[in-house]
Amino acid sequence: MSSHPQIELRQVNRWFGDTHAVNDVSFEVYAGEVFGYIGPNGAGKTTSMRILATLDEATSGDALVDGFSVVEDPDRVRRRLGFMPDYFGTYDNVDVHEYLDFFARAYGLRGTERSRALAFVEDFTGLDKLSTKPINGLSKGMKQRLCLGRTMIHDPSVMVLDEPAAGLDPRARIELREMIGRLADLGKAVLISSHILTELAEVCDRVGIIEQGQLVAVGSVDDISRKAEATAMVEVRFVGDVPRAHQWLHDRRDLHEVRIDERKATLTHAGDEAAQAQLLREMIQAGLKVVEFRCRTKSLEDIFLEVTEGRVQ
Repeated sequence: MSSHPQIELRQVNRWFGDTHAVNDVSFEVYAGEVFGYIGPNGAGKTTSMRILATLDEATSGDALVDGFSVVEDPDRVRRRLGFMPDYFGTYDNVDVHEYLDFFARAYGLRGTERSRALAFVEDFTGLDKLSTKPINGLSKGMKQRLCLGRTMIHDPSVMVLDEPAAGLDPRARIELREMIGRLADLGKAVLISSHILTELAEVCDRVGIIEQGQLVAVGSVDDISRKAEATAMVEVRFVGDVPRAHQWLHDRRDLHEVRIDERKATLTHAGDEAAQAQLLREMIQAGLKVVEFRCRTKSLEDIFLEVTEGRVQ
């Protein structure tokens, strides 16, 4: 990973009237890194991305792409950045190749350079076999590939992808995730927002969680999990005197969020693996007939719910 950030937000603020849409947001993304931007609707994700893509202006603060300011050098930023919006328009009577060729020309690509760019992008996105197909006849997944191809046609060093997996079926999401990984392997810095948290957990090196315009956590999933309250998610199944087992769980002060469904209980427990082993030992010593005891690490959804409060603007 490069020591020089390809994306850098510096105390970015954006006001819309009385609404503080982006509140003093700062983070960095490096070459070859996939950074996930997580937050509920209205949290400020898209506004931040639009500022980075020079489509909106910050009220204060600055954003840099490959060292160039979106305020002072927007033209240089646009040459180095590809922005994939959550929705993009299509045109009548235009096929896949013509659509990509239009954007290649718009970026000033000519002759052999343009031909090579088109061939690479169509092969990368798997659209080479659909190059003569009208874009209005493409499936949702293929349209997302086309939008990704348009975004990368000028070979930008930075990719900003706003909700690229929205509305895709499971196979299309997996294929998109693989392409995002390949973009990082090519050395590009990738900033991606999504509500599908499991997808981000699998593809991102780090994540930033934003709520009500404020960045509440930044780091790897493991780092954020360690900084959050150290708890384990525990599932226990009993036989025998189940009501007694349930009462025993409720009487413990170190167990929280106890939920009971017939013979099965789910709960959170403070402590490391040694503490979990001690909890199981105490259950057995108390005469509880435990037939299943399972702990799992926190998912990205668990962490998101823990560090946010569900606030909206």
